[in-house]
Amino acid sequence: MAEMMDTVVADLAAEQDVLDGLVADLDEAGWATATPSEGWNVADQISHLAYFDQKAAQSVTDPEGFAAEVAGLIASEDLWGLEGRIMARGRAMSGSQLLGWWRESRLSLYSAMRGFDPEQQVPWYGPPMKAYSSAQARLMENWAHGQDVADALGVDYPASDRIYHVAELGIKTFSWSFRNRGLAVPDQRVRVVLRGTSGRVWVWNEGCDANITGPLRDFCLVVTQRRHAADTRLVVQGGPARQWMKIAQAYAGPPGPGRPPSGD
Repeated sequence: MAEMMDTVVADLAAEQDVLDGLVADLDEAGWATATPSEGWNVADQISHLAYFDQKAAQSVTDPEGFAAEVAGLIASEDLWGLEGRIMARGRAMSGSQLLGWWRESRLSLYSAMRGFDPEQQVPWYGPPMKAYSSAQARLMENWAHGQDVADALGVDYPASDRIYHVAELGIKTFSWSFRNRGLAVPDQRVRVVLRGTSGRVWVWNEGCDANITGPLRDFCLVVTQRRHAADTRLVVQGGPARQWMKIAQAYAGPPGPGRPPSGD
């Protein structure tokens, strides 16, 4: 079981190193570059990752303290005001200071999660989750925010089969995506067949009538709301599949706005 956790942590670290390579040499103007997420610049994206990597580590090492902190935010009705404070903290730093904060947070996260029981429930800002899913969520967040950074800087975000974890979270959050919008969850799930950059193929929900097939990366871009399905090579067949691809959301929080198709 510990080996399973160490594998996902290694994948997480590798993905974070990729994003680190995109921002490590930025000047202050580069850190201030606007990203496709409205109101967020590059520094904001990294501040978000630094803060929540730190909190994910705390959820493992000090679950009681973390849960009490979240309960306090909810009681004060200030949970969603948290993002603004994170941005303000990051914008008050120089680029090198911000990068140092993120790197320190990452190291604390690896230390907390390596060797940890992947089945152990840990608290978060929504329902508790297994530690393995928490590590996957950190990888998903890193990759999604990293895609925004890459788009802002006009560079390609290196592809990897490691984002299989992002796709798996996208599958796991099928029902959540509907309930989060007050919609009825379809009676049947959707068969998903995805091909990674290595040629490896993953299949979920074999036997379901509705289908989604295509590149692993394209599916991940949709479920993290970084691309509209119409701008991908996904083949989407069946009502439940089409409805899901309009609202898919692999991350916690209120319904995200998604991205409009490039033709709009």
